[in-house]
Amino acid sequence: MHQAPILTITLNPALDLTTSAPRVVPDGKLRCTAPRFDPGGGGINVSRAIRAMGGESTALVALGGATGERLAALLAEAGVPLVTLPAPGETRQSVTVDDQALGQQYRFVMPGPEWSPENVEAALQAAVAAAAPDALVVLSGSNPPGVPAGFAAQLAERLQGSGARLVVDTSGEALAMAAAVVDRRVEILRMDDAEAEGLAGHALPYRLDTARFAAGLVASGAAHAVIVARGRDGNIIATRDGLWHAEAARVPIVSKVGAGDSFLAGFVLGYARGWPVPDALGLAAAAASATVQTPATELCRGEDVERLFAARVVTEMRL
Repeated sequence: MHQAPILTITLNPALDLTTSAPRVVPDGKLRCTAPRFDPGGGGINVSRAIRAMGGESTALVALGGATGERLAALLAEAGVPLVTLPAPGETRQSVTVDDQALGQQYRFVMPGPEWSPENVEAALQAAVAAAAPDALVVLSGSNPPGVPAGFAAQLAERLQGSGARLVVDTSGEALAMAAAVVDRRVEILRMDDAEAEGLAGHALPYRLDTARFAAGLVASGAAHAVIVARGRDGNIIATRDGLWHAEAARVPIVSKVGAGDSFLAGFVLGYARGWPVPDALGLAAAAASATVQTPATELCRGEDVERLFAARVVTEMRL
């Protein structure tokens, strides 16, 4: 199946360690299960999920030290083509521990190495060099310490005129700066409902509230398309051609880790294949629902995505 090239960018990757204990309590030694190791970080997860759905992407990842080498080996085992960028220090690790008795999950996330302005410039140059003229470039995940909040806006400016299209999934000040751009240099801007409410400055309790907000960002020129995830209430996309809502499948939730990244992977893959927006949104919703059924940092399984996509419910909205 034809698809446009996809390049994912992960500036702050992590080697994800996942385990579980009968109870998570202070002071005493916690006897844990054998750990599972996965390559993690927003863009990496997007590439892993695309691979699980039968698509192709290349991951541009900043790596450093022995942990970085191990993460690169895991990506090779997963069949994800890799372009590496030297990180200014050891690649971070993150730890997820499940409390078996209470069904609760604890996530410990490290900050990553400090970047200099020279590191930032090298990353911008590497991203532009790795992006094919017709590629979808996915910038997803947190910025490492030292990377300015305006990195997404800077990358979008560098990519202008190249034919590559930028997809941004970020948060906080970085999201605010990306949303403030008015020349549609970003192709797709994604956020969750809490982030949308932060940008809006008020609550968005109903679907129509979210739809109006997303449509307003498109009209302002922030992006060609804006996606807002509303958790169990599904996902809404606004484009210049219309508004759609995708239902979230009612499935048992084992772990929510990576669900947002899998959603983005599904949408980008459908978009890269030239699918209509409602179908790409349906694939995204199916990928997210498939991911929450898997444990820890495991992502979606292809067969689950296919089953859920076949049962997708995507509805056009009117303001």
